[in-house]
Amino acid sequence: MSDPVDALVIDLLEWIGPRARPTAEVLEVWRTSCPRLPVWEEANARGFIEHRHESGRAATVALSAAGRALLQQRRPVRA
Repeated sequence: MSDPVDALVIDLLEWIGPRARPTAEVLEVWRTSCPRLPVWEEANARGFIEHRHESGRAATVALSAAGRALLQQRRPVRA
């Protein structure tokens, strides 16, 4: 990834973190109408996040396996 949006996509993945977040919260914080900063849209298109819908609960967003792998590759946790 070398696109100017890449660093922001990584920031989004870190912000979502290891636990699912409510979709409404993620959209409120990360959706933009600016066509030059499509962070939310890019993360979706690249398969880095997944949407979860459980009966009786609010929809959530979590990192996909690809998103977790990218995050680990780009910003590994130091022990």
